[in-house]
Amino acid sequence: MSNGLDPLLTAEGWAAEGRAVAIATVMETWGSAPRPVGSHLVIDGEGNFEGSVSGGCVEGAVITEALEVLQGGQPKMLDFGVADETAWRVGLSCGGRIRVYVERLG
Repeated sequence: MSNGLDPLLTAEGWAAEGRAVAIATVMETWGSAPRPVGSHLVIDGEGNFEGSVSGGCVEGAVITEALEVLQGGQPKMLDFGVADETAWRVGLSCGGRIRVYVERLG
């Protein structure tokens, strides 16, 4: 889905098209994390996405949560890490932790 644009520009374009858009932002990282603080993933109501906040199953989980945010409107702070019982399931078995904020645009 990469168009070479900054994910925030993609979000702006999608919103201009009338799509519901959520933005996920890496807020904090500890240890080994695949993407730095400030990285973005944008998701529309159809499940299309652009950008990256982590990788693998973590991004799948973030997209699922973003779709819920689009339906309910309430932002969420998500934590992924080895201390979390879901860590192995979502692919952070490397010892890193990340915190991702998901909010609806507009």
